[in-house]
Amino acid sequence: MAVNITSIKTSSNGAWQGDNPLDFAFPLLILQTILILAVSRSLAFLLKPLRQPKVIAEIVGGILLGPSAFGRNHHYMHRVFPKWSAPILESVASIGLLFFLFLVGLELDLSSIRRSGSRAFGIAAAGITLPFVCGIGVAFVLRSTVAGEDQVGYGQFIVFMGVALSITAFPVLARILAELKLLTTRVGETAMAAAAFNDVAAWILLALAVALAGDGVPGGPHKSPLVSVWVMLSGLGFVGFMMLAVRPAMRWVAGRCSSEHDAVDEAYICLTLAGVMASGFLTDLIGIHAIFGAFVFGLTIPKGGAFAERLMERIEDFVSGLLLPLYFASSGLKTDVASIRGGKSWGLLALVITTACAGKILGTFAVAMMYMIPAREALVLGLLMNTKGLVELIVLNIGKEKKVEHVQVLNDETFAILVLMALFTTFITTPTVMLIYKPARHGSSTPRRKLGDLTATKESKDELRMLACLHGPGNVPSLITLVESIRSTKISQLKLFVMHLVELTERSSSIIMVQRARKNGFPFFNRRRGGRWHDRLSGAFQAYSQLGRVKVRPTTAISALATMHEDICHVAETKRVAVIILPFHKQYWGDESVENVGHGWRGVNQRVLKHAPCSVGLLVDRGLGQASRPNPSQRVCIVFFGGPDDREALELGGRMAEHPAVKVTVVRFVEREEADGGSKAVTLRPSPSKSPEQNYSFSTAVMNRQKEEVKISQPSIFSRDRSNGLVDSWIGSSGLVNYL
Repeated sequence: MAVNITSIKTSSNGAWQGDNPLDFAFPLLILQTILILAVSRSLAFLLKPLRQPKVIAEIVGGILLGPSAFGRNHHYMHRVFPKWSAPILESVASIGLLFFLFLVGLELDLSSIRRSGSRAFGIAAAGITLPFVCGIGVAFVLRSTVAGEDQVGYGQFIVFMGVALSITAFPVLARILAELKLLTTRVGETAMAAAAFNDVAAWILLALAVALAGDGVPGGPHKSPLVSVWVMLSGLGFVGFMMLAVRPAMRWVAGRCSSEHDAVDEAYICLTLAGVMASGFLTDLIGIHAIFGAFVFGLTIPKGGAFAERLMERIEDFVSGLLLPLYFASSGLKTDVASIRGGKSWGLLALVITTACAGKILGTFAVAMMYMIPAREALVLGLLMNTKGLVELIVLNIGKEKKVEHVQVLNDETFAILVLMALFTTFITTPTVMLIYKPARHGSSTPRRKLGDLTATKESKDELRMLACLHGPGNVPSLITLVESIRSTKISQLKLFVMHLVELTERSSSIIMVQRARKNGFPFFNRRRGGRWHDRLSGAFQAYSQLGRVKVRPTTAISALATMHEDICHVAETKRVAVIILPFHKQYWGDESVENVGHGWRGVNQRVLKHAPCSVGLLVDRGLGQASRPNPSQRVCIVFFGGPDDREALELGGRMAEHPAVKVTVVRFVEREEADGGSKAVTLRPSPSKSPEQNYSFSTAVMNRQKEEVKISQPSIFSRDRSNGLVDSWIGSSGLVNYL
């Protein structure tokens, strides 16, 4: 039944007045959005064990909701996804796409692309050129085989096919590399740099494809080929205007919204969002897709400042979580797998997939071998560069929308073939890379390193290496206090590795993660002394890097909580640290409030304790140190029950005792029969007035009394600061460091 879209009303009067909400635009849009989000999120949960990117679930969800699966029920398709609702759904999804491409441009640092070197550029060039040439060959086969494609001009069809086969999805690739912990390896860095080059080239080719596809207007006269030239020249003029005029203006705006100012003016945020829309309108007016303008506008905003971060905070969740899935789903709704009929069509699908994979992998592999990259890493580079994603779908959707002489550039069958090709190539990337290449992170066969193993004689003084982990700025003051207590001028030099633990979530901006990891990431520690540190948490330790006996090296670990311990333990192993300091999963404040940073972080600490190649300490900040009272010296109490953990805690206390501003008190607990009965002996008994418990138990370790006699010459003694009974911190059993 034909529907006049101008007669469609926005909202209904309600079911009680006889209106069906599904006959009105806004209620139907709400239902479609809920359905798309529910299906895509469910699929993402099911595909999570396979480490598949979210885009796979969103496209598959759209295919399932469309004519390929659920849409075979015509009543369902007519009521839930009627044809008259498609422009409304796609318009809302396009707004999300517009702002998402603005975020991509905002996150893409052109200066980092220029610094990537000739190797990444050569790999990217080969990864584009050979697939593009292969795409030309496939275009001739499809044009002569698929019904209706022979009516499309050679130029338009060849460009769309070449672009579709040569694209690499930069954001999707970053997510895959982060999941596989390859983000900061040599393979990951090369792949990301080459993908950045590829991304810029893809936008240029996309603009060319759109310009060529606009040669003909349905129902109108044939346009001159010069129209495409004018479109391209206008596009170049737009880019030049944005870089020469708008970019300095946005630099001024970002300066007004820097971290030195208390707050970002809402007027600047609104002005920027309006600029995104205006840029999209101008490029659409020129004849290039609106998203090209949003992308270029994102490039004009300075990277890494407070203004860029604030923009991402305002836009990212709403766009990536709600609007962008609608665009992927709309692509799936247009995909009718049933249009691929017969052995010939499925053979064409196999041909397209084989050609796309072979062109990308072989081109990248050959050039990588020329740059003396090992064969296995070169093969992995080819597989990673074969990742498809957002830009691929944009190209395919534009090809399906554009018409030349009343004929779609990509008809239903060709569109379905290319969407399935993009799905397949992206789906196989993660499992194939895991099968071929996974950096070895096996546990070391050497015994666990301990503080007691370090020599501190006059002839030899080993360097004390510590790995301190942070959740955020709240962990900095207590950690600095602890490091200052351990820092000694008499024993050994201290080298501190500071690791900022960043949870890898669906919300995380992929390209920002890459920038952080490149600057400070494992295993590439920042070795500059006194220069500008890009990580604000690392900057808190800059003063310590200037001290003669403390060296500070910052880094960032980006990983899912389930595998975060692998990064921590691997850095501890490769850097040969003697002790790891972990933040407690609860943050205490001076007003007696408690902030739980998450139960998942408790699991991270437990796994580090189990797998660490060295001693581990948990830093519990009770918030008492935040009180504004004079504290010229630190008082430390060591609680000693016995066993290897307590001996290690005693070793740490011994290093603290060498500091002139630290007073150390040792409390040793022994069994009653071992006490000498002297006046200094103290007997502990349960207090019935303070605890209702009747049964008490202690977890005891196997004790070597001879070693402990060496550590403590007076085996049964309780000593304390006679001025008062207070201590600032205590160090106790199980490697627990509780710093007050």
